[in-house]
Amino acid sequence: MSKTKKIVIMSGLVLLLAVTAVFNFVLAGSVSGNAEDGVTTANYFATYRTERTTTRNEELLQLDSILEDTEAGSSAYEEAMALKLQIVEMMERELLLETFIKSVGYTDAVVSIGMDSDNVNVFVNADQLAYNDFLTIYNILTEEAGCDPANVNIMPINSES
Repeated sequence: MSKTKKIVIMSGLVLLLAVTAVFNFVLAGSVSGNAEDGVTTANYFATYRTERTTTRNEELLQLDSILEDTEAGSSAYEEAMALKLQIVEMMERELLLETFIKSVGYTDAVVSIGMDSDNVNVFVNADQLAYNDFLTIYNILTEEAGCDPANVNIMPINSES
């Protein structure tokens, strides 16, 4: 594939990302949330998942484009394949951890695993979390998923379902 065609494809992907961001801000502005503090929390978990899925799908499309355009065995091909596998593994771990956390009684939870760091952020649908709640989630992350205890962050988010 020629360089011009690659540039056109990458420009198109960047334009698609920009359009997605604009729609996100427009649609987020039309959602009514908690008027008292000015924060929209009604769809926090659904919005977070949608944004995460959209971003990852775009990343995977870009990696697929690189994989199609390079020869198998080249360093660019190997790097793109390794990154794609890392993203897929991360998505599976997040889904598994979210399911574990929901199984202990929370109505909703979102787990975010950092790609460039070992941080694991957990957002749980709750007004506040007691010590035992933190401990339960912490044990799930450290024992079931093998997360480093120093990199675990657990935050309650009061979201109307």
